[in-house]
Amino acid sequence: MSRRDLGPRPLTYPMPALLVGVYDAEGRPNLMTAAWGGICNSAPPCVSVSIRPSRWTHDPLLRRKAFTLGIPSAAMAAQADFAGITCGRTVDKFAAAGLTLCRSQRVDAPYAGECPIVLECRLLQHVELPSHTLMIGEICNVSALESCMDGDQPDIAKVDPLVYDAAGRRYYRLGGEVAKAYTAGLIHKQEQQQ
Repeated sequence: MSRRDLGPRPLTYPMPALLVGVYDAEGRPNLMTAAWGGICNSAPPCVSVSIRPSRWTHDPLLRRKAFTLGIPSAAMAAQADFAGITCGRTVDKFAAAGLTLCRSQRVDAPYAGECPIVLECRLLQHVELPSHTLMIGEICNVSALESCMDGDQPDIAKVDPLVYDAAGRRYYRLGGEVAKAYTAGLIHKQEQQQ
């Protein structure tokens, strides 16, 4: 198999498109799109997201010690992109993007009501890195739109999460199921033992 070296790059697949919600010092709501984030601990459940210190969201998040992570659907691609390329210092991104401003029930942070999944997070700690600050949040609550549920669990096909391709600078949606977790590997293991 032939491979090509691409050098050191911030690249993994898939990257989530996350809408980070915070209130600034005056209490104004803001959203910022981030792709560098994901689950980082199970007990307590925690998520991390990396934010540049120059971003308007950075200081309010540290000051209030609270944020939300909205998982936008693929249908929200234009709104998520807008939230990433527009500065919240001068623009009310909720109004400009046509998103419903909602107040978190568990933490002091806003979120877009249209997001199929929302994580409400309390800042647990932060790590200053050379170009970004890694924000680690304890997940205080996860809420899901009823339309995205399958019984007691969210259905990923109904959530239809927006994902980001950093190399191509494009948004995508996920494809269909390829295997059942904790089953496909067992079947493979049994076949190898025969």
